[in-house]
Amino acid sequence: MYKVLVSDAISDHGLQQLTDAADVVLDKKTGLSEDELVAIIGGYDALLVRSQTRVTKRIMEAGTNLKVIGRAGVGVDNIDLDAATTCGIVVINAPDGNTITTCEHTFAMMMALARHIPQAYRKTVEGVWDRKSFLGVELRNKTLGVLGLGRIGTEVAKRAIAFGMTILGYDPFMSEERASKMGIKLSSVEEIIRNADFITVHTPLTPETRHMISKPQFDIMKRGMRIVNCARGGIIDELALVEAIDEGIVAGAAFDVFEEEPPRPDHPFLAHTKIVVTPHLGASTVEAQENVAIDVSEQVLNILRDAPFKNAVNMPPIAAEVLNKIQPYFNLCEKLGLALAQITEGAVQEIKIHYSGDIAEFDTNPLTRFVLKGVLSHHLGKEQVNIVNATHLAKQRDVNVVVEKASTVQTFANMVTVTLKTKDEERWLSGTMLAGYGERIVRFGPYPVDIAPEGNILLISHNDKPGIIGKVGTLLGNNDVNIATMQVGRTDMGGSAVMLLTIDKHTPKHVLDELGKLPELKRVREIVL
Repeated sequence: MYKVLVSDAISDHGLQQLTDAADVVLDKKTGLSEDELVAIIGGYDALLVRSQTRVTKRIMEAGTNLKVIGRAGVGVDNIDLDAATTCGIVVINAPDGNTITTCEHTFAMMMALARHIPQAYRKTVEGVWDRKSFLGVELRNKTLGVLGLGRIGTEVAKRAIAFGMTILGYDPFMSEERASKMGIKLSSVEEIIRNADFITVHTPLTPETRHMISKPQFDIMKRGMRIVNCARGGIIDELALVEAIDEGIVAGAAFDVFEEEPPRPDHPFLAHTKIVVTPHLGASTVEAQENVAIDVSEQVLNILRDAPFKNAVNMPPIAAEVLNKIQPYFNLCEKLGLALAQITEGAVQEIKIHYSGDIAEFDTNPLTRFVLKGVLSHHLGKEQVNIVNATHLAKQRDVNVVVEKASTVQTFANMVTVTLKTKDEERWLSGTMLAGYGERIVRFGPYPVDIAPEGNILLISHNDKPGIIGKVGTLLGNNDVNIATMQVGRTDMGGSAVMLLTIDKHTPKHVLDELGKLPELKRVREIVL
């Protein structure tokens, strides 16, 4: 018999398969403190939680029989994943359970926005019969821009097509062929901003997507457009949005999420007559709560019964002798993927990883997972991608993953080369471990370099001409950007070259723009590792 403890309030219907299982004893004990959990967890094979219970290292070390921890929801920030891996406990979640409910809430917000439903309701129940103030618009024949075509974004697009809308979509992993099959015209963010009548965002919140719609974007929008955010607070600049509405650029907005939750009582959205707000209800349906419980219950049963399972979010087991050899390359591989994702333009089509030297003799699948995690997390957000689901996420987005191995390498004992191919270009870089120095990036494309993959790095492609370094240094110095180290790589004297500068802090965008205008400079990118 397997003993399963449920320590948070989880739908009884969602737990039904555990309740019905002949080989499972299910206990529900909610509101337990850490000490209380430590005292009893040793008698259980599985633990199910939502967001209230914090599953600490101390709890897991006391859970001597624990095989699996299930999180009935998307995030796992309340579970110590490193401790779970060390203790040999599988952690699973339910990433798909809120897809439809968030999609439907997005549509509800869009329709409420188009027809002024909350405002009209308020006046009507106050006794005012006002039909003139709430002239709405139809969704039919309007252009909907969908920023982010993951699970939720594509479901929104399907429903919008049924309403007779034209769909413009943006996603860094969506191919034109796949988008076309779904009835979506793949577009750039700028094209969507300029042409959409409605915009809905479905991207994770990352440094790249934070305030991806702000004053510069509002300045080029079609006047009278409407905007919906049921994804993450911070993707849209809230203060800039209020200004755009007041200026008549944006006709209205509907938000389920805020940069700070709950919002302050004086938040400008709360009193604005043209903004519809809800308190983060995207996943708040009976069905969604049941679905995540059903998903996680099924996987817990599979793990307890040694059957195939999915949605694990921590490190799969690796033989000790293999781990000792490849573990030093875990962080390097992730940094190679992350760096490459930041310097490559276009939708990702293929990720090729070439292992050479002694490490090619071992199982490199864990290293491949770290590379994929680095690439995908730049676009999807670190909280969405881990080394277990990275392979699945790449496959889900039609990204071709190619692994090559060679037992010999010319310069170093071991080398990992990652190539990223998009619809626009192909770029690659190589890294290794150097005795006494640790992780190093040793090639940026054809250019030999030697730099630690950490901190803030400026990558500058330029023509190898006298005075370039001086001009770059002077401009950065005048803008209070301090250079810590500098590397220059070239293949031919006077030809193309790269300059890699490690700097002490983030470089402001206007400084990057100024650098890009210097003579002989072709491209400037900041890499944050």
